[in-house]
Amino acid sequence: MTDHPSYPSIAFPIGVGLIGTGYAAKMRAETLKTDARSHLIAVSGHSPETTATFSQTHGAEPISLWADLVNRSDVDLVIISTVNRDHGPMVRAALQAGKHVVVEYPLSLNLAEAEELVAIAKATHKLLHVEHIELLSGIHGAIADALPKIGTPFYVRSSNLNPQHPAPTKWTYQPELFGFPFIGAVSRIHRLTNLFGTVNTVSCQARFWDNPNAFGFYSACLCSAQLRFANGLIAELNYGKGDAIWQAERNLVVHGADGALVFEGEEGSLIQGSDRYPLQVGSRRGLFAKDTTMVLDHLEQGTPLYVTPQESLYALRVADAALRSSETNQTIVVL
Repeated sequence: MTDHPSYPSIAFPIGVGLIGTGYAAKMRAETLKTDARSHLIAVSGHSPETTATFSQTHGAEPISLWADLVNRSDVDLVIISTVNRDHGPMVRAALQAGKHVVVEYPLSLNLAEAEELVAIAKATHKLLHVEHIELLSGIHGAIADALPKIGTPFYVRSSNLNPQHPAPTKWTYQPELFGFPFIGAVSRIHRLTNLFGTVNTVSCQARFWDNPNAFGFYSACLCSAQLRFANGLIAELNYGKGDAIWQAERNLVVHGADGALVFEGEEGSLIQGSDRYPLQVGSRRGLFAKDTTMVLDHLEQGTPLYVTPQESLYALRVADAALRSSETNQTIVVL
């Protein structure tokens, strides 16, 4: 039994319930199995067959209904790794059942609901950790380390374009399940708010191509947003995927008074005058494991996590402004 001011009377190994059977869930289950402080008790997934196979692999009990999982008395921590649409209701149910909660981003597709969930966690003294592993990535660390070398940053351009031919008919291409692209992929915004602070205004345009072969799905999307930060920096973000995209892009450029940082894929460079210096960029591997271990450290020892619910909520607020801008064709002030 380990007590600390935030979460008193937590017994270890802590009982864990996992909702989801995809890649993120798999990475977390493997970490939980190797950490003596945790015991993966139950798993609930989308299909009975997948859930049974996943549970057998990781030594857990398959549960048909996620609501039954969050109400189990032997589960103290619920990890939610499923489609974006279900995050909000699942987090609410778990918190109201007295559980600590880890959820992949976004916390909710609805900003007002996300604000309520953060308030519930605070009122009930339960952990609510929204995963943002991009903040743990080698690229993010390299940017943060190199920023002082370019002086005051004033312009950022970030582009993530993923051509897919043919477009898949999976949940990430269904608006109801994935959400507006900058909300479903809020990590693109959170990286910038973490590095550069608060945003004053957002202007965004979005276009979607319907999938003629799958009702309710799109075959491609393209979103472009301009963020004006309180410190004067201007950021342009592009996010697109599907069969209307023909050239893959994954790059980020930061211009400062004394130089620039350029990241293309997994490689980064510092540019000063006519000189170009390579930057050391850490691996993207093992980030879900690192996140899971940090959660257990936090629950056991009270060590701080790398992101707070309030910071995650703020990134979601900026993403919601992008959604409203795209719907109204107006520049939105972020309050």
